[in-house]
Amino acid sequence: MSAPHHIPAAEAIIACEGLSKHFGGIRAFTDVAFQARRGEVTAVIGDNGAGKSTLIRSLVGVHQPDAGNLFFDGRARPFANPDEARKAGVETVHQNLALIDELTVAQNLFLNREIVRRIGPFAFLDRKAMKREARSMLSRLSINVPSINQRVRRLSGGQRQAISICRAVGSGAKLVVMDEPTAALGVQETANVEALIRRLREQSVSVILVSHNFDQVCRLSDQIWVMRAGKMAATVRASETSGNELVALVTGAA
Repeated sequence: MSAPHHIPAAEAIIACEGLSKHFGGIRAFTDVAFQARRGEVTAVIGDNGAGKSTLIRSLVGVHQPDAGNLFFDGRARPFANPDEARKAGVETVHQNLALIDELTVAQNLFLNREIVRRIGPFAFLDRKAMKREARSMLSRLSINVPSINQRVRRLSGGQRQAISICRAVGSGAKLVVMDEPTAALGVQETANVEALIRRLREQSVSVILVSHNFDQVCRLSDQIWVMRAGKMAATVRASETSGNELVALVTGAA
């Protein structure tokens, strides 16, 4: 079966058609078609309970859809679990960030993906190589932290979010999915994370952004998809819409 025809299939990093998910008698979403273009920031917005978070979790293997087709990087490819999605090049930055407070910045960047050096039958963690690569990863995204040896619990919320994003991109992700990445941040830290998202786009990393902040969505996104009551209600180019129009689309007034 071919990918949805909203845009040429070669331009979509991820796409789905006819996707549905139910939990018992509760319908999370039904017959959803969605696409995210390569190298763009694609936003998914909607009111609470619209189904957007469940859709995102279904795209990255947290949930298994009950029906429909999923395509990633030009192939029909449903993900059995998040690890399978990660190996294919999909990283998810969750609201809880999945960082270990008592580990350092460098240790968090290489958590579960440590660099190992072998000498004969023996294997050692190559801490020097990991620290060297950690500095390089942070530099490529212009992320400022006091030290790669700093424990994460001592970092600000914005710095922690930046480390989580850097960890995702550092693994070679083709697509980074972010669920409300600035919800708990102040104005300046939000600006820093938004700048980081722009740098990802400049480096041709595709981003899916779930956000309730419509002004932020208009600032950052190239394409915006609107969910309402478990269905995909509309999709618009960010350059051709406004915050007021998005409110109308979300509420059904448009």
